[in-house]
Amino acid sequence: MPEIFRKEGFVVSFYSGDGHEPIHVHVRKAGGEAKIWVEPIQIEYGKRMEWQDLKRAEELVAENIDLIKMRWNEYFGN
Repeated sequence: MPEIFRKEGFVVSFYSGDGHEPIHVHVRKAGGEAKIWVEPIQIEYGKRMEWQDLKRAEELVAENIDLIKMRWNEYFGN
């Protein structure tokens, strides 16, 4: 699971087998996880995460969209 960054207790990463899907990240915090699409930014699901954490996760993706795209493309060669 390549990690992109950590911030405010959130861990943002993707799975090494995710290259066949559009750009997205998995965000973990305190035992919960969310899958967030990058273009457009949209929460696919949130498991065991408070709505405030889901909202903040979405904001962190927006704030770091260039880094996310760069790391995705470096890893998957797109």
